[in-house]
Amino acid sequence: MQKKGFFICIEGLDKSGKTSQSILLVEALNKRGFDAVYTTEPSNGEIGKFIRKNILHRKERVPAVVEALLFAADRVDHTEREIRPMLKEGKIVISDRYIYSSLAYQGATGLDIDWIKEVNKFAVEPDLAIYLDVPVEIIAQRCKRKRSVMERPDIQEKVRDVYLRLVHEGKLIPVNGNRRIGVVAKEIRTLVVKKLQS
Repeated sequence: MQKKGFFICIEGLDKSGKTSQSILLVEALNKRGFDAVYTTEPSNGEIGKFIRKNILHRKERVPAVVEALLFAADRVDHTEREIRPMLKEGKIVISDRYIYSSLAYQGATGLDIDWIKEVNKFAVEPDLAIYLDVPVEIIAQRCKRKRSVMERPDIQEKVRDVYLRLVHEGKLIPVNGNRRIGVVAKEIRTLVVKKLQS
């Protein structure tokens, strides 16, 4: 059993399969005897609920600075209220989105990446950060229903560019998300178990 907590985040464009893969990973790890828990951003705290209700489903985006500050505030709340306590208990915490979403989504607007990092400096650094890469045209097909303000293909293309830059910098480990769900899940599971054993 894992004695020390371990923090994993799974990143990607909207509809890239992050949520499904995060939940499948939690289930797979628990079956192997680990104590794994799922969490998400925006969080289920008051700030996260405010973001879901008032920011994500607007017709027009609020200024990127406002977005970045709200997500950073939610992240501090999420970290202190959920992530740190669970890590102290020795759990494996799997977050569906984390700081790299802010870097990608607000960074794609031209907002200074270093400033976004600065307002997120209280966030816990993940032990492992995975990026599910899916081409924007596939994402567009999956987003045919009502789109959120951030799901437009032109925005997603810029966001993907930032994510790929973070992969290039070694901040994120890429996984090809444009395959059958079971194939993707197996690759993620292998990556995670290898990291846990090391």
